[in-house]
Amino acid sequence: MSNHSPAAGRSLLYLVIAGAAWGTAGAAASLLFLASDLGPLALSFWRCAGGLVVLLGVLAVRRNRREPGRTRPSAGSLIMTGLMFTLFQAAYFAAVRETGLAVGTVVTLGAGPVLIALGARHWMGERLGRGGAAAVLGALAGLAVLVLGGGGAEVRPLGVGWALLSAAGYAAMTLRARWLGQRGAGGDPLVTTAWSVAVGTVCLLPLAAVEGLLPHTGEPVRVLWLLVYVATVPTALAYALYFTGAAAVRAATVSVIMLIEPVSAAVIAVLLLGERLTGAVVLGTVLLLAAVGALIVAETRRPAQRPRPEPAAARSRPQSAVR
Repeated sequence: MSNHSPAAGRSLLYLVIAGAAWGTAGAAASLLFLASDLGPLALSFWRCAGGLVVLLGVLAVRRNRREPGRTRPSAGSLIMTGLMFTLFQAAYFAAVRETGLAVGTVVTLGAGPVLIALGARHWMGERLGRGGAAAVLGALAGLAVLVLGGGGAEVRPLGVGWALLSAAGYAAMTLRARWLGQRGAGGDPLVTTAWSVAVGTVCLLPLAAVEGLLPHTGEPVRVLWLLVYVATVPTALAYALYFTGAAAVRAATVSVIMLIEPVSAAVIAVLLLGERLTGAVVLGTVLLLAAVGALIVAETRRPAQRPRPEPAAARSRPQSAVR
């Protein structure tokens, strides 16, 4: 009888879908910027606010169910995850504004797996091994070729600092999701996602108001449709799948699989936006997908891991104390 977890395959699939969905957000944002004067912070606000409306609607019609063995996280824990989510989003857009899309993306997504691998090793004892480390290095090389291969990128220290701060927020969010998942305390992924975008909505509102909250456009229907898409697919759906998968898969593996995002964005740019297919795009895509595939195979071959039991003191508390 195999002792591998059947849930691992589903979790990896969720992460792949989430990464591909994240990649479509860039294309949608590009179309929004062309059709209106909406800025990146205002777009982030509407992304969070719209995602919150979608998630609240889903939670309202869904039956209230609670999986056995899963502890409901406290409001403070959910708010903390939401703050990490907001830091990741806001700092990334600040990096893009300061140093450009290419450098901001490669520093944020490149530093993320490194910080996550170090954090997972230090706090959770997760080891990638030589094969995993090689896959991470291959993924980072593919990311650098894919994003910077076109040349013309300008590196600015302030923008790099924002990108590193964004990577730290992303790493903290991923490590926390994995840490809670190991203890069966991750809670409902839809609820976690709803809290995260709610915190993001509140934090981004004043920044978006300064930038310009309402878009001016001659194509209101197109802008509205794109905003609905961004709120639904790469936000509500993608983050719910991300929090589901991140709880069950090694943190460093999660970070590398999510590098499918720039691959998805590059494919959409070539197929739908008319951008030129270059050797750098092909080589970077091949390197990234090879690294992701290697880690997926390694993850599915790992033995199933049971949630770590809570300390006796925690189990002896009344149920209401952990809500």
